[in-house]
Amino acid sequence: MTAVCIVGKQDTTLPDDLYAYETAYRALATYDPTSPWANALAVETVSLGTAVSLLNDLDWYLARVARDAFVRDPSVSEREWLSRPLARALRDGHADPEETVNRLRVYGVDDGRLVDPTMVLRGDAQEGAYERSEYDDTVVVRVTREEFS
Repeated sequence: MTAVCIVGKQDTTLPDDLYAYETAYRALATYDPTSPWANALAVETVSLGTAVSLLNDLDWYLARVARDAFVRDPSVSEREWLSRPLARALRDGHADPEETVNRLRVYGVDDGRLVDPTMVLRGDAQEGAYERSEYDDTVVVRVTREEFS
């Protein structure tokens, strides 16, 4: 299953703020949302294409309540997430997953919340853990060249 994660802006409470919009509520009604982090909402979809389509359907609402949105597709990586633009490029055949593993946005996990995204350039093409000792854990999101610049 392909997962979609929406990270709320600092002053929002997901899913309440997202579900306040009836159209967003309808778009998410067929999914079973979870909260992997206190400031995030996640759902599982059947494919990368479905995940990107869901984010496209929610675009207007995401602009108002979300800080970020990303996708994890097991055919690309079991642990690392893909930024929304990268997921779209992969779906459309405009990117190769093996060429995109070196540019990352690494979130710290502090008190159960995703915080302080930092851009990291990985030295090799291997997946790995990123030590950010000031945080309990990290979440790695692969990004496009344009997002990294």
